[in-house]
Amino acid sequence: MQVDHHPLSTEFPEFKQAIHELKANDKHFAKLFAEYDETDKAINRAENGAEHLGDAALEDLKKARLSLKDQLFKIIQAGAAA
Repeated sequence: MQVDHHPLSTEFPEFKQAIHELKANDKHFAKLFAEYDETDKAINRAENGAEHLGDAALEDLKKARLSLKDQLFKIIQAGAAA
């Protein structure tokens, strides 16, 4: 079974333009975005069997992705409100 990625633009399609602008203009956002993307890809590789991770390691990656997503969303919301 193929498991899909969770790119931020898919998670928050209504903020697609804001995400693009923040990536280009906010270094902190861009860094968090890159970390989120790499974490999401690692989870996807593990869930699709391309890499083997133990359950605890996979769970840790999922928690890290969720934390990054929350941080990114707060920045997106602050930018959209400005």
